[in-house]
Amino acid sequence: MPHTETGKTWMKLSLISEHAKRDPVFQFTSLAHLLDKEFLLDCYNSLNRNKAVGVDNASWEDYGRNLDENLDSLVSRLKSKKYKPIPAKRVYIPKSETEKRPLGISALENKVVESGVTRILGSIYEQDFLDCSYGFRPKRNCHQALKTLNDLITYRPVNHVVEADIKGFFDNVSHEELMEFLRLRIADTSLLMLINKFLKAGYIDERMLIRTDKGTPQGSILSPMLANVFLHYVLDTWFNSVLKNHVRGFCEIIRYADDSVS
Repeated sequence: MPHTETGKTWMKLSLISEHAKRDPVFQFTSLAHLLDKEFLLDCYNSLNRNKAVGVDNASWEDYGRNLDENLDSLVSRLKSKKYKPIPAKRVYIPKSETEKRPLGISALENKVVESGVTRILGSIYEQDFLDCSYGFRPKRNCHQALKTLNDLITYRPVNHVVEADIKGFFDNVSHEELMEFLRLRIADTSLLMLINKFLKAGYIDERMLIRTDKGTPQGSILSPMLANVFLHYVLDTWFNSVLKNHVRGFCEIIRYADDSVS
């Protein structure tokens, strides 16, 4: 059984989802208060316990040894707007035989807050996201995207197929434009300020702190949600509400993160 207060938070998120679905232009003004102790405890318990540690060198078990005190301190800093995300630890994994992909590993406490913010954003934007978007969404995956693509090519009058991959997307997302998109649905300055702090937190690479004025690094819990919000407006909505009006015949787009086929 979930904690009573946690249950109340999930009920509030459900109500937010219903309101977002009912009114697609409504701006939510009170969201940051949902990041209370019970909700963040649920976020902590949901984390993968075997993930690599960030620059804080704190594992899931380490943070949990003084969990009550740690969450009290975290909530206090969030409420007083003194919470400051720890820079991510940058690592590189193979992308191809000649290229490597940069990843950002968040500190444990960052992951807790990122998880909470992602859940709050998801309660709103899952009502807005279009069916053509498959990446990093509940009950959606790459296999479904491929099946849909196969069905479109097989059963619809398709003459051309265009594959697109936005080069360096996650490292080059405009913070200013992303925040403007978020403001279309969110008028809670506290939550917007918190998200902006994550965007500006930077990362540690070879013991050097690198400040970030653009991008939302791959590897963080929050990054896929922010990427989907950005691409929802600049690609999905544009394709369906603008491009389709200028094309003769059938056209459709299938997107998984920053990869798309149309």
